[in-house]
Amino acid sequence: MVFCSAVAQQKTFFMEGKAQGTTYQIQYLAEHEIVFKSSIDSVMHTIDQSMSLYQPHSLISMFNRQYHYELLIDTHMQNVLREAFRVHEKSKGLFDITVKPLVDLWGFGSEGIDDYPKQSAIDTVLSYVGMNKIWLQGDVLHKQDSRIAIDLNGIAQGYTVDVVAQLLDKSGIESYLVEVGGEIRTKGTKVDGNNYEVAIERPVGAESSTFVLQLADLAVTTSGNYRKVAEYEGKKVHHHMNPSTGYPLQNNVVSATIIAPTAMQADAYDNVFMALSPTEGIALAETLPGIEVYLIYEQGGAYKEAFSDGFIPYVKP
Repeated sequence: MVFCSAVAQQKTFFMEGKAQGTTYQIQYLAEHEIVFKSSIDSVMHTIDQSMSLYQPHSLISMFNRQYHYELLIDTHMQNVLREAFRVHEKSKGLFDITVKPLVDLWGFGSEGIDDYPKQSAIDTVLSYVGMNKIWLQGDVLHKQDSRIAIDLNGIAQGYTVDVVAQLLDKSGIESYLVEVGGEIRTKGTKVDGNNYEVAIERPVGAESSTFVLQLADLAVTTSGNYRKVAEYEGKKVHHHMNPSTGYPLQNNVVSATIIAPTAMQADAYDNVFMALSPTEGIALAETLPGIEVYLIYEQGGAYKEAFSDGFIPYVKP
């Protein structure tokens, strides 16, 4: 009866704010308020000082400057880099954090462009793109060429979600949902005993089939090529770059939703699945323990869907 009484006294606490160029929302169950917004904002600020490209004095901004060949980095950046190298290997090079110069060259960075790049410019940039050209030695990050620049936006936001989740874990919170810029991680169940529910973000035109996921102790992210789109030689091009060719990836995948044990894994892999055909993506998902994928792709002027075998059980009936 004491246990039941304690559960009955649990309340849901909410927090929200702005950070990392986006918004965040957090809810957790507790008998009284344990974690405060100031603590969350402090975590966000610390990670920004490590990996934000918009902070001129962040560690990543310093590393990207052309007079740096090596830099002492903090634990946060080390954690993200180690996972980036793992995903790079698993994806056979498709996930590559050194494509930032290509992203900028094609006008998807902070500054736009008037004309698309010539082949000679692409070839020049490709000469210093590739994760084999950077390496982590202890807590020092090295690069072969001073022009190398990295972009961790495709993984760092998911990592931020995981760090906030760890803060809640250390505070003894057994039930929560953390969302930063659409990247989500859950633990436990809601006050009514049901799993947390997450609606999948879908592109315009694909609303004919709607899904709500029921998640416990898992993370979910979605990446879509409908957010940053331009037109090149009569075709739509997107901010996902092919690190081998130097051109934006062009395939028929519109969005990829990933379920994974951590938000960092989900965040990284949603970029990988955007770069593969639906058939290749589902085949890869079946080789990755704990990773499930839902793809929306375009075929014959219509939207179609593909799933990994383990995805469907998470869909609310």
